[in-house]
Amino acid sequence: MTIVSLQSRIDRITDILRRDDGISGAMHYTEQISWILFLKYLNDYEESKAQDALIDGKQYKYIIDTKYRWDEWAYPLKENGEYDLKNAMGGDDLVAFVNNELFPYLQNFKSNLQEVKSVKYKIGAIFEFINNRIASGHTLREVIENIADLNFQSQEDLFELSVIYENLLKGMGSDGGNSGEFYTPRPVIKAMVEVLEPTVKDTIYDGAVGSSGFLIQAYDYVMLKKNEYSTTQLKHIKEDMFFGNEKTPLAYVMGVMNMILHGIESPNIYKQNTLTQNIRDFQEKDRHSIILANPPFGGKEKSAIQQNFLVESTATELLFMQHFMKKLAKGGTAGIIIPEGVLFQNNNAFTAVKQDLLQNFNLHTILSLPAGVFLPYSAVKTDVVFFERKGGTQDIWYYEINLDKKLTKKSPIQYEQLEEFVNLYKKRTTTPNSWTVSIDEIKKNNYNISAKNPAKQFEVLHQAPSEIIADIQTNDKSINKLLTSINQLIEQGYEE
Repeated sequence: MTIVSLQSRIDRITDILRRDDGISGAMHYTEQISWILFLKYLNDYEESKAQDALIDGKQYKYIIDTKYRWDEWAYPLKENGEYDLKNAMGGDDLVAFVNNELFPYLQNFKSNLQEVKSVKYKIGAIFEFINNRIASGHTLREVIENIADLNFQSQEDLFELSVIYENLLKGMGSDGGNSGEFYTPRPVIKAMVEVLEPTVKDTIYDGAVGSSGFLIQAYDYVMLKKNEYSTTQLKHIKEDMFFGNEKTPLAYVMGVMNMILHGIESPNIYKQNTLTQNIRDFQEKDRHSIILANPPFGGKEKSAIQQNFLVESTATELLFMQHFMKKLAKGGTAGIIIPEGVLFQNNNAFTAVKQDLLQNFNLHTILSLPAGVFLPYSAVKTDVVFFERKGGTQDIWYYEINLDKKLTKKSPIQYEQLEEFVNLYKKRTTTPNSWTVSIDEIKKNNYNISAKNPAKQFEVLHQAPSEIIADIQTNDKSINKLLTSINQLIEQGYEE
């Protein structure tokens, strides 16, 4: 099945779910499609493992007991392999089984703390925070029948599923509200990963993991060389390379599920508020060689949370920056998306954090993103700061993305618009879009590290004398018209 046909199938399922009384909005139907798709994927995953074991003369031990397998409760088959519609549960019986038996069974997988690295434990972690919202058993049966013939045993099919799943998550972001935090534009993520060049030796961390976009992109980048890796290295990639935290239950579920669907069988993603960790307690063993993140900004944290940081502040973006600085391993490198205000604000807290960053880390690059990157759910101007835990900052290379047209919801940022930055990242070349500022100049400017392109600051608009006079005359006419209107209003006031 092609991506186009799979997308049309998912669109049809979405339309079916919209008619159900228990579903409202993109967040709900994405959540519900996700758990059903995941259980179908899990069934195919287990069948593939069983076939491989049989070829090797071994017997595969299933994760899911017979009663709760897809081909038993969801889509039972006759001996000849045809769909056994007569014995398929439907209506209230199907909803009752899913709600009262299937979900409690899957949720219980998380009870065995000896298996935290296992796929089984991760399944329990997913279903701990998700519920069946489909009210009608007939709707659920219709959705199952539309998914049943999808086959996720091949890498090609799995890739197609992952692309469609990314589109679903993007739709959640476009739906606005709290779901907007789930989605960072993929071109931005791709560019950030490519310049940091993760390798199989790294551990990679995102403290605001959302739908796991950064970790999945890093995984895809590392797996470009999968044929060169040993069995031990592949095991490290699958189990011990990717780490993250997520505060929101639905985002956590989507993030874990997204990673498993992309092939990371045991992601180390935890449902917790990253900012509840006291940064004074971090040891080198707790740190990571690469950090990639787009933490939530604009929020406020209470004093109990602020006490976990050396510089207390209500601003979540400032607390996250301190967390990432302390979480970075020696020699490690980070790429963090922040609101532009962090760069130029000069109150005591912001200045103190920037001083620490510049003195104890090499803040070597700042990428100025164009306005509108996070539309429609945020119009805040953002930048990406790249720093290493290695020495102090000597100078900062800036790159500003300048576009011919404004970004909109229908015209989002494209990778091609970031490509020059990726190509110049190591060269640190001075161009009309890039420049370098020394640490001495930054200190003189009271630690204001915002991106101010010198090429733009000294632009001079050359006009002919006749054009200048015409502009002055036009402005004079506008001013006189405005003054006349004001005088009329004043006179009317006196008359009243």
